[in-house]
Amino acid sequence: MANFSKPTAPRFSVDVYQNEFLPEGGRDVSAIVTVTSTGGGTTGGFASGGPAAAGVVLMVDCSGSMDYPATKMRGAREATAAAVDTLRDGTRFAVVAGTHLAKEVYPGNGGLAVADARTRSEAKESLRRLSAGGGTAIGTWLRLADRLLSSAELTIRHGILLTDGRNEHETPEELRAALDACAGRFTCDARGVGTDWEVKEVTGIASALLGTADIVADPAGLAADFTAMMEHAMGKGVADVALRLWTPVGVEIQFVKQVAPTVEDLTGRRTEAGPRAGDYPTGSWGDESRDYHVSVRVPQAAVGQEMLAARVSLIAPDPAGGDPRPLSQGLVRAVWTDDLAMSTSINPQVAHYTGQAELADVIQQGLDARKSGDRDGATAKLGRAVQLAAASGNADTAKLLSKVVDVVDAATGTVRLKAKVAEADEMTLETRSTKTVRVKR
Repeated sequence: MANFSKPTAPRFSVDVYQNEFLPEGGRDVSAIVTVTSTGGGTTGGFASGGPAAAGVVLMVDCSGSMDYPATKMRGAREATAAAVDTLRDGTRFAVVAGTHLAKEVYPGNGGLAVADARTRSEAKESLRRLSAGGGTAIGTWLRLADRLLSSAELTIRHGILLTDGRNEHETPEELRAALDACAGRFTCDARGVGTDWEVKEVTGIASALLGTADIVADPAGLAADFTAMMEHAMGKGVADVALRLWTPVGVEIQFVKQVAPTVEDLTGRRTEAGPRAGDYPTGSWGDESRDYHVSVRVPQAAVGQEMLAARVSLIAPDPAGGDPRPLSQGLVRAVWTDDLAMSTSINPQVAHYTGQAELADVIQQGLDARKSGDRDGATAKLGRAVQLAAASGNADTAKLLSKVVDVVDAATGTVRLKAKVAEADEMTLETRSTKTVRVKR
């Protein structure tokens, strides 16, 4: 494995897209905030301290159900070995076997190994001894990962979790407590293999820990997926970035949502950051761009007046331990006008992502209705989803929907529920329902 080139600091930019014009008496202001990070992570740079500042814990489900069929356990071993091979020299790492207990498989000393040719080979050898048996208590796996990642001075802390079943050996409250304890301490990507796991559990883990969630219905696809996940993790250059929203007196925050590459409501995750300012977590960044929808309610004002409705900043921890440092910022404005054309025009970015958020919601509502036997409700909601996917050009979601409904007319959302739907197709649609397509600018 090649060593890193000289570390470079990522550069952040913030762009705001909105229609700032309001009619007399208008109060609601929406903006799409595009955040772009370049020059670090995947382009050869890395967080302060170089590759040793990154740590990854791989959590592999070894419960009894992983033996049925046997290809699952074999696929999990091969996938984890492929991920280990993708580790860059100097990265700290560990492998955890998860059942109703959590066991450190490698390095096994309560800490993290340093990736090099020798430790990668040792880790892969230890994976050959993994076998299936026992129950499932994912909260214990996460807590062990947290302890391991906190055993070293790390800038990037990340977990990769694979499960094939439901979290049957701890209560939902115990899992929630573990997620609350780990939130903000490390990010985590979660994958469900096969079709016997609970979608809301796996997506809930990824959501709480600011990672990605997906289904790998065929165990043969695990190695490629794990390799891609690890490559993505290795591309992260700065961690614990927050979106800081400052609002003037009298302005109310309606919501703050990530809307690309996936829909994630951050409104309830605000932590106060001084007078009229709050931070919303965004996790770790490499070379990438994400979009956020910010909606605020301003005081009424007369025609001709204007005001700063919000200031959006990117904030990262100071490596020296001082106050968080601003990376970039953008401004959200409000201007009152009596020009009807100006005040009623909907910004294309805002309109697009409003539709994408609705798309995610109606898919979930439609699938829930289908599961409960409400065919009319399911048909209406999934028909609206087909209409939204077609209008926004979200071809991937449209393709997934076509496996659950027969599309009569996409433009009007006219569909018929399929009589039989493969469980993997329904779970794939549910798991990927929050994935969005970016607006064409």
